[in-house]
Amino acid sequence: MISTHLSVVSLRDLMLVQAVRRHGSFNSAARAMHISPSGLSHQVQKVEQALGAPLFERGGRRVVPTAGGQRLLEQIDAVLASAELLQQVARAGEVAFGGELRLGVPASLGPYLLPHLIEPFPQHFPGTRLSLSEGKPRGLLRRLNEGELDAVLAPRVTPLSGTAMRPLFFEPWELMLRADHKLAGKRNVALEQLDPSEATLMTESHADDVLGGGHVQDVSLESLAALVGLRGGYALVPALAHDRLASMPDIVLSKIKGQATGREIALYWREASPWSADLQAFAGLLRRLAKQRPGLKLVGEGA
Repeated sequence: MISTHLSVVSLRDLMLVQAVRRHGSFNSAARAMHISPSGLSHQVQKVEQALGAPLFERGGRRVVPTAGGQRLLEQIDAVLASAELLQQVARAGEVAFGGELRLGVPASLGPYLLPHLIEPFPQHFPGTRLSLSEGKPRGLLRRLNEGELDAVLAPRVTPLSGTAMRPLFFEPWELMLRADHKLAGKRNVALEQLDPSEATLMTESHADDVLGGGHVQDVSLESLAALVGLRGGYALVPALAHDRLASMPDIVLSKIKGQATGREIALYWREASPWSADLQAFAGLLRRLAKQRPGLKLVGEGA
């Protein structure tokens, strides 16, 4: 039986506790949850009193869980995830994704793929809102695992336990050069013609495995183009960004000759999601869109 002390704790109270853990600060969590810091502190104390144990160490620059609080916070995450699943199951069948698909997309993919998705999405999933979050693949997959996102588009990796994955398409890299580079006039360039020391690489590309060197930069593709324009040299960039990058001053793009190098994009979701059928249909839409884009190649399922 649930104690009378714990029975007065609401899901909202647990969400406030979760926000403090996520932000590591009462002030930041209060802003995110639209509550005063004093009100937030009061609600967290209410949960601690109901559980009979402190959840956080207070007084430092950053609020951190106590040793016992860490175990309790994991259970609070599980309670909130179960509550969200209960809500989703109750709404399942009314409209695709229960009315909203929370999709995570890497910043190196979203601006170049999503314009082709925005228009057909409501035609295939009427009544469903597409809510987008950009970020780094690892962070997006973590948010998926924690229930903040319903699905994630990301380069193919070994899925975490409890995560389903469907391969979508292969996107080749293209070569981005400053206009005065000695290879800039060539339509196709072999990797063997490149000097690895001249490379400026985006973190996600893993191109250092291909080129054996280069400067890794954790920046957007537009910023990467600006760096190449300032420093010279070259970068490997995804093919979907071709039109945007080719329009930037002092930048030219070339195809890479020989065996294609690039990234495989897949769709990830939680195996326990009640929207599995909808997500399979969404993956099918993405594959059809990819088939229409020059340079992309379908992968998996006989392609």
